[in-house]
Amino acid sequence: MTDGHEAHSGLIDEFAAFLRYEKGHSEHTVRAYIGDVRGLVAYAGARGISVDDVDLALLRSWLADHTRRGAARTTIARQVSSAKAFCSWASREGVFDGDPSTRLQAPRSHRTLPTVLAPDQAAATLAAVDASSTTDDPIAIRDAVTLELLYASGIRVGELCGLDIGDVDRDRRVLRVIGKGNKQRSAPYGEPAERAIDRWLSDGRPALADARSGDALLLGVKGGRLNQRMARTVVHRAVQQAGAPDVGPHGLRHSAATHLLEGGADLRVVQELLGHSSLATTQIYTHVSVERLRAVHRQAHPRA
Repeated sequence: MTDGHEAHSGLIDEFAAFLRYEKGHSEHTVRAYIGDVRGLVAYAGARGISVDDVDLALLRSWLADHTRRGAARTTIARQVSSAKAFCSWASREGVFDGDPSTRLQAPRSHRTLPTVLAPDQAAATLAAVDASSTTDDPIAIRDAVTLELLYASGIRVGELCGLDIGDVDRDRRVLRVIGKGNKQRSAPYGEPAERAIDRWLSDGRPALADARSGDALLLGVKGGRLNQRMARTVVHRAVQQAGAPDVGPHGLRHSAATHLLEGGADLRVVQELLGHSSLATTQIYTHVSVERLRAVHRQAHPRA
């Protein structure tokens, strides 16, 4: 195989297609992985090493160079994932004689606990948007259903904005959600969210819908599908009005998971509801719950 720029570009384009169409990664993930791989190839080329001669020593040197220049642990961890995915794919494609990344390890990240709302803060936030939705303003009605669905189901903001009307099973009060890797799951919601959906579909959506709306459940002011940026604005505005800590849609997701566990939900059930591929990802919420219990204990117990 040649080591020219054109050959490298073609190889990277093939890897991008693999990530996009076979692995089902989001465009955000594909861009991040491809950016890392381009950096790795450039690093090797600057040292006179062809991409098909990349070995474990070069991979470690590449990561060490980023570490010396102050890259965050999370960035290094992602670069390790990018390199391992690329090397594994390239070895199957016959570019490498073997996979040089099998012994490559990511640094342990210091995972910080996510900011979550207390149950009363979540209730105040939802009450704030519920109060404004009693008007005939379709945007206020939409904002209310946006908050209700994010908190009730714990879905991601991208999953929320991707919902179509047909993804709402109103008989069973369940959402059909397409998550990461195009994996489908069911996310239940409760009666408050049901009422918000009913109000939106009867009084809110018809006022905004036009030829651009298609089957989208949630709409923007111009009739197109609600975008993630606007959904984030809706959440930040609502928590500010309620005087709660400033969290975005992912903060509502964190809050929903934490409140489920504090209410006695099984960890594996929460894992399924959130669409986590690994139980370890879900376990962070148990730490949040413990921290909250400790904070209450310190504040309330006479011998804390």
